[in-house]
Amino acid sequence: MDQRVTDGTIFSRARAAARALARAPAASRDAGLRAAAAAIRAQAAAIETANRADLARSTATAAFRDRLTLSPARIEAMAQGLDDIATLPDPLCRDLGTWTRPNGLVIRRVPAPIGVIGMIYESRPNVGADAAGICLKSGNAVILRGGSESFASAQAIQAAIETGLRDAGLPDSAVQIAPTADRAFVGDMLAAAGAIDLLVPRGGKSLVRRVLEEARMPVLAHADGLCHTYIHEAADPDLARRVLRNAKLRRTGICGATETLLIDQAIAPTLLPRLIADLREAGCDFRADAAARAIVPDLQAARPEDFDTEWLDAILSVAVVPGIDAAIAHIERHGSAHTDAILTEDAEAARQFLDRVDSAVTLWNTSTQFCDGGEFGFGAEIGIATGRVHARGPVGPEQLTCFRYQVTGTGQLRP
Repeated sequence: MDQRVTDGTIFSRARAAARALARAPAASRDAGLRAAAAAIRAQAAAIETANRADLARSTATAAFRDRLTLSPARIEAMAQGLDDIATLPDPLCRDLGTWTRPNGLVIRRVPAPIGVIGMIYESRPNVGADAAGICLKSGNAVILRGGSESFASAQAIQAAIETGLRDAGLPDSAVQIAPTADRAFVGDMLAAAGAIDLLVPRGGKSLVRRVLEEARMPVLAHADGLCHTYIHEAADPDLARRVLRNAKLRRTGICGATETLLIDQAIAPTLLPRLIADLREAGCDFRADAAARAIVPDLQAARPEDFDTEWLDAILSVAVVPGIDAAIAHIERHGSAHTDAILTEDAEAARQFLDRVDSAVTLWNTSTQFCDGGEFGFGAEIGIATGRVHARGPVGPEQLTCFRYQVTGTGQLRP
């Protein structure tokens, strides 16, 4: 791609592609998704080579490198995600309501694509493929800007997606990527009111803050993934041990990883030492409050700010709480409204937690790492929305549509 960053061509091409996609039948969009998946599989070696080049340049932490790494399994998962999206119902062919007014006018509310989506993301190159798939399924064009650390990987993935789009007879400008790692392009996107209809930042706190402060168009944003797992006094100890280990350590660098353990004081003396031993064995470190350290004395003392920290690493904040009310109050004070879980065999306690914790996703007796579009049956996700306008939780194809009205009359005149 040879567009100059500031010449606007990338934006005008996206707008033209969005119009074409909005008119394209579901079968054509699904064919494009399957062709893109096939191209990713066919070009997997080139994607791996590009990813190795990105990794060779990286001096980041192990957790960050894990987010950057594209193994053969992760490349296949990217392709499978596109195939899975293709099998979903068409979000543009839903019945949103039809009614007849007393004067005989028939009013239909119909789904519509948003238009041109701008996506700014960091480190995880597979995010670009996920976003492309979600946007294509919902009839939206997308402009992607990945992090400089994953530039080669993102370009290789983009080349495969463009091949698939051309093979399916769709405009390859339906999915475009920043032609340069220059940060000036981020500024161009933030200022592109009228060219980009919705901006989705997916990255660290500083990126999200900049987008929210500078964007000249609506933003679908998420806060930190400051996720909690609360182990209630009626929790099954063995289930709690298994779930917590997965919630914290399956992948520490994703936004759905548990960052804080809250454990009920009634069971903490017997269960907390076992939980700590399990996680320590797997390489986890801890930041604990005084009540937790009274039970496991060698835990590192937590600073006040530790309970407001998204570690994205093998570090877990730990607090002992006197009951469910205190657990919910802690989440309200320190959480980011992303994903929070309760582990308990008490259905009434679980119902209280699910109803009272106002996070985008709340879970009962399972891992916070299930906050994921693929796990929700969306095929993939373009991000996790934690705001209260338009969408919350994993954002799939349906969440990237809006609606409009079609009105049919028989010559009625308004008096």
